[in-house]
Order: sequence, then structure tokens, then C-alpha cells
Amino acid sequence: MDLWLIISVGLAVLAVAFLVLWIVAARKARRTTFDRSAAERARIELELSLAEQQGRLGIIRELQDVAVLSISRLITRAEGAKYTAESDPSTAVRAVTAVVTDGRDALADMRRVLTIAREGESVAAPGPGLQSARDLFRVMRDAGLVVSFTETGQGFALKPGAELAIFRILQSALANTLKHGGIGTEARISFTWTQDGLQLLIDDDGIRAAARRESADAGEFAARTSYTIDDDLKALSENIAGAGLTQMRERTQLFGGVFNAVTVPGVGFTVSAVFPSLRFHNGVHGVDLAQR
Repeated sequence: MDLWLIISVGLAVLAVAFLVLWIVAARKARRTTFDRSAAERARIELELSLAEQQGRLGIIRELQDVAVLSISRLITRAEGAKYTAESDPSTAVRAVTAVVTDGRDALADMRRVLTIAREGESVAAPGPGLQSARDLFRVMRDAGLVVSFTETGQGFALKPGAELAIFRILQSALANTLKHGGIGTEARISFTWTQDGLQLLIDDDGIRAAARRESADAGEFAARTSYTIDDDLKALSENIAGAGLTQMRERTQLFGGVFNAVTVPGVGFTVSAVFPSLRFHNGVHGVDLAQR
């Protein structure tokens, strides 16, 4: 009996030792994976920053030519109105009217250049597009998110600027999910293509994921994820703000879309960006480029 007791104790000690070694190795592997994921995210951020900087340089270069020509025309018209103001007031009025028209044309030209720049006309270093979304999903999975993606409808080619805007919305939304929901949060992404547009939806269960990690038992988990009708009403009426959400909203509105972000009580967070006319939208509100 003493021998069996010694053997049992020895096996128990070995089992505990192996368990400790396994936990240490698992933590080290997790840290290594997280560091690699962080480096990959940093690489994507640098690529995005570089693409944006080159876009700004393109704007400056194009605006120099367009602005000089437009303003020169405005000055010529204004000088003509100045010299005819005393001798022929009616002609001066017509000249001033032409100045206003030229001013609107100049504004449209500048907006056109901005649109072209935002669409990433630089061929040398195009910004990330939807083809980069798969890499983004992989990086987020390595960082600890559970990412699923579904796509319905018949897709169509997008302008580079629209692709970059959608990619950045995805990137910001998933970064917020990882930040607030933490490791183990499930993010469900869906693309729904319509005849002329695209509906982008990102749902996460960040509240439930945090409750799973921090709850000691089923009762505590149920308490953390419970909600009332008042919680639902508050979620529908609250105005969620933040720099990241503001940028996502602006990117959506740039291409004629509608952005929405709401908390789902007891579950997580939902972000949606609906682009009803993305196939044809030129990215400039109030300016019909086809007529300029």
C-alpha cells in the first residue's frame, strides 16, 4: 500500500508539473501570436497612412493647376465688370453674374479633383481595397476575435475610393470590437449587394464575451447579460459618439451612404453602413460631374 501511495503521489506531482508547463507554454504562444498580430496590424496601418499621404500630395498637385486657371478666369471677369460699372451698369451686372457662374464652376472643379484624389488615382501605391479584407479578417482572428463573413447578392466593381472607405470602416469597427469586447468576441460581418448599392453590417457579442470571461458561474453571467425594456429604449435613442465612429460616418456619407451604430443590450454592438447608389455615386454631394 505504501508503494502504491508513493506511486500515486508521484504521478499526481508529474501531472501537476505537466499542467503547469502546458499553461506556461500556452501563455507564451498566445503572447507570440498577439505580438505577431499587432505587428501585422501596424503594417496595415502604415500602408494606409502612406496611401493617404500620397493622396494628399496628388490633391495639392492637381489643385495648383485647376485653381490657377479658375481664379485667372475670375479675375478677368471681375476686371471687366470693374471697367464697365460706370459707363454701362447693365453690362457690369451681366459680368458679375458671369463671375458668380465661374465661381461655381471653379468650386465644382476643385470638388472634382478632391473626388479623384479620394478615389486613389495614384497607380503607384493604391490603397487597400476589398481584396485586403480577407487579410484583415485573418489578422483579427489571430488577435483573438472570432470573425465570420457572409456575402449575398451579385457584387460589382467599385471605384478605388469607395473600396478604401469600406475597408477603413471594416478596420475601425473590428478594432473597436477587439478593444471593447476583448478576446473571444464574435464578429459577424455581412455584405448584401443590391442592384445599385451595398449594405454592410457588423454585429458583435462583446457584452456577452466580457461576461463569459468575467463571470464565476451561470447566475453571474445571466445577471451581466440581462436587460430591460428601458435598456432597449435607451439603446434606440442614445447618440453614440467617438472619433472612430465619426470617421466611419463621414466615410459613409462621402459616398451617399447612411451610417448607424447602436448598442444591443445584453449582447454587444452593431455597426451598419448602407450605400444605396454606390455603383454610380461620384462622392460629391450637389455636384453633377457629368454636366461640368
